[in-house]
Amino acid sequence: MGDRVVDQKKIDREEWILDAVISLLSQHGISGVSMRAVAREAGVALGLVNYYYADKVTLVGAALRRIEEHDVTMVEPDPDSSPEDNLRAALHRVADTEFLTTEYLSLRLQLWALAKAHPEYEEINAAAQKRYRTALASLIHSARPELTEDESAVRATDIDIIQNGLWLTVLLGLDQEAVRRSVALCERLAFR
Repeated sequence: MGDRVVDQKKIDREEWILDAVISLLSQHGISGVSMRAVAREAGVALGLVNYYYADKVTLVGAALRRIEEHDVTMVEPDPDSSPEDNLRAALHRVADTEFLTTEYLSLRLQLWALAKAHPEYEEINAAAQKRYRTALASLIHSARPELTEDESAVRATDIDIIQNGLWLTVLLGLDQEAVRRSVALCERLAFR
């Protein structure tokens, strides 16, 4: 029992640290992330941040991987739903209010910018995009089995580009009707 409590404390502290990195990235960009700033934001000792992460690159890399895991959940199918419903749900999820906040969209912009800032970040971002598009292509193929895997992959890429464009332009004041039209366009691409 005591080991589980210690393990849970470790997990909680690491989560606090990664939450702090994500918060600092969304508010201040990569320049606002330092080991000291993360410790302050997380409410933990600097030594604890250094204990879990060797340097800023590994710290930010861990936060990026956590965001990647979250992104992939957006396209996870519900085993109790039909393939068509799973695809529609995934296509609509990008327009959920949790993703249309200034904080989340600022974070998204920072992630894209980080891909050009360091080779490790670029690899993490590329792997995340690939996982997302592969999962989306799988949803498309399940809903439209007559499509080849390559055709499904092309549609997933086209949809991903539209979704990313939606996220970029929402920061500029895109109205809800335009968001609905973008989601409907993604549906047409997926189901045509």
